[in-house]
Amino acid sequence: QVQLVESGGGLVQAGGSLRLSCAASGRLFSMKAMGWYRQAPGKQRELVALIYSSGTINYADSVKGRFTISRDNAKSTVYLQMNSLKPEDTAVYYCSADRQYWGQGTQVTVSS
Repeated sequence: QVQLVESGGGLVQAGGSLRLSCAASGRLFSMKAMGWYRQAPGKQRELVALIYSSGTINYADSVKGRFTISRDNAKSTVYLQMNSLKPEDTAVYYCSADRQYWGQGTQVTVSS
C-alpha cells in the first residue's frame, strides 16, 4: 500500500509561482512512475508531469518550460515547481504513484 499526501496549493496571481509537494509512504520501491495530474471543473483529469524511477521525465505540452517535476528519494517526496502560472492552470492537482494510488488533491487557483 502507498499513501500520498499533497500540499502547497493556494491562490496566486497570473505570472506567479507555486511549489507542490507530494509526501509518499509505503511500498515506494515497487513504483515505476510518480506523476502530477490535474482536473479543472467540468474537465477530465489530465497528466501534467511524470517522473520515472529511471529518471525519465515527461511533461504535458501546456506546461513545458514552465513546470518542473523533481523528487527527493531521501525524503520520499515528489515536487512540482510551477512558474509563470496562467488562469488556465487553475485545477485540483493530484499526485499519483503508477496511476494506482492517488492523493487527496490540492487546489491551485490562478487569478487574472
